[in-house]
Amino acid sequence: MKSVLVPIAKGFEEIELVSIVDILRRAGIKVCLASLNNEKLVLGAHNISIEAEANLEELDFLEFDAIALAGGLDGMLNLKADTRLLKGIQAMYEANKLVSAICASPVVLASAGVLKGDFTCYIGFEKDINANYQKKAVVVDKNIITAAGPAYAAQFALELVRYLCGEASYKSVSEGLLLNLF
Repeated sequence: MKSVLVPIAKGFEEIELVSIVDILRRAGIKVCLASLNNEKLVLGAHNISIEAEANLEELDFLEFDAIALAGGLDGMLNLKADTRLLKGIQAMYEANKLVSAICASPVVLASAGVLKGDFTCYIGFEKDINANYQKKAVVVDKNIITAAGPAYAAQFALELVRYLCGEASYKSVSEGLLLNLF
């Protein structure tokens, strides 16, 4: 079974975080929500609290197949300030594991030194990243997937499913979400 680490930091974008976790679990992927500290209940950007299942400090990043970062300005800043997380992202990238981020959080990938090719992010944050910005909803570049923002959270999560589990899983989950209705 594939597994994905989803760090959760105060100020995260709720629609992105929940979409990532929900859609990955629909695909049968094991998801671990890990807080940056000992706080289990983490407050999002729009005052919705989500409970973490683990503390980032307790985990070995390389035991996971992928990492997925939700955005939100404050969430991104908190993720970016965590040196353990930056080192873990570097280790995963170097091990050719999937590294992904949506909204403002591609900035975290850039801070970790792994975002070098094509990417997308929330409009305006591209100026903080020295790589090849694409004005697209979702960009896949080798083992990095980035997405533009909240409106594309489901599309982002589905692209993670496609990368980790293949086209059949992607199609099955997409159909279950009624993305093929019209």
